[in-house]
Amino acid sequence: IHEYTSLYLRCGHCKKLAPDFETAATRLKGTVPLAKVDCTASPDTCGRFGVTGYPTLKIFRNGEDASSYDGPRSADGIVHFMKKQAGPNSVTLRREADLEAFVNHFDASVVGFFSGPDSGQLAEFLKAASVMREHFRFAHTIDMTLGLKHGVDTERVLLFRPPRLSSKFEESVLRFTETITTHTLRRFIRDNIFGMCPHLTNENRDKLKGQDLLTAYYDLDYLQNPKGTNYWRNRVMKVGSQFASQGLSFAVANRRDFVDELEEEFGLGASDGGDLPFVTIRTQQGFKYTMREEFTRDGKSLERFLEDYFAGRLKRYIKSEPIPEKNKGPVKVLVAESFEEIVNDPEKDVLIEFYAPWCGHCKSLEPKYKELAEQLYSDPNIVIAKMDATANDVPQAFDVQGFPTIYFAQAGKKDQPKRYEGAHEVKDFIKYLKRESSHVPVVSRVREDL
Repeated sequence: IHEYTSLYLRCGHCKKLAPDFETAATRLKGTVPLAKVDCTASPDTCGRFGVTGYPTLKIFRNGEDASSYDGPRSADGIVHFMKKQAGPNSVTLRREADLEAFVNHFDASVVGFFSGPDSGQLAEFLKAASVMREHFRFAHTIDMTLGLKHGVDTERVLLFRPPRLSSKFEESVLRFTETITTHTLRRFIRDNIFGMCPHLTNENRDKLKGQDLLTAYYDLDYLQNPKGTNYWRNRVMKVGSQFASQGLSFAVANRRDFVDELEEEFGLGASDGGDLPFVTIRTQQGFKYTMREEFTRDGKSLERFLEDYFAGRLKRYIKSEPIPEKNKGPVKVLVAESFEEIVNDPEKDVLIEFYAPWCGHCKSLEPKYKELAEQLYSDPNIVIAKMDATANDVPQAFDVQGFPTIYFAQAGKKDQPKRYEGAHEVKDFIKYLKRESSHVPVVSRVREDL
């Protein structure tokens, strides 16, 4: 049975995706065809497949709608993801050379060794492979002799980590010992595929960043300079192995892949840092730390950094404008360094506007917000404040996705800030504050129409 794989793009106005999609289509030509449908011109076609938003991406296999595409949307990401879609769910291995060629890959490999085509565990393996093929590489064999080299003497699944990440600090091949089901195999792969110190990329970042993570950024290049790349990775692993049981994960990354993020999140310019790794820690709570001492080749500086981190001696890195020397106006100016002191004052009710200097809606709000602050200026229990969210780190408890975003932090309930969803007129703000504040607001110079 020939398996045909295509990726359908239904998009009326996907300017951002279009160039990456076109580049991916060119690179995948002859391997996986990519196509697109203009839903404004073909509404019946798009309606038949339940398309309600744009862009919507779907994978078609043998002419049938197989699944939604949930992979990365960069050209490299689409190519990488869709190459996994081409061909069978699990590659059949017949010779030892097939096995060696399959596991000698940039990504990890999951290989099952089975006693024959009628094996019940083989059937379960193939079922699991069909479900997880979008994320992992699967192969199988019914020639048990292919596994002897790896100590396989009974039906078994092995996880082969990429040869480029081979290290004396951890096993390169892991044995799955449970009964095969999609659930048990998925859990095993998820818990072991990245190993002690994976290569962080834009494609796997979301999976890795949901944990407390130390990352060493440097000129990483496994294609042109694998030896030099692993030189620094091995030093991270050597030191990291001493702290492996303390809940911190480790990774290495190509600094050039994260230039914008490093500048935005950690203040590192493109020309800063030289040839040595730049080390950061980001916790699940969003706390950030940077290693200020130069990364020494003996790893001692990294060891000191980690000792200080676990001892609670490190000062968090916070992107912040300077604290204003004068801040006596009706609208208090917040910066990240002063946020805790002003917003989390247990005696004050605080209304905070998160804005961006270039935001037109924020500029329209400014005179109304200032008038609100002036009317409440004599109330010692209420603070009207604003913060430039593009120049300062926003605390984790405040979800700011657009501008302006307004939150209210009530006295006595600072751990439960509320997003303000009302209208942006002075009277609406005052009505809200009368309802939500811990004290009755003292309003002065109230216009008659209020």
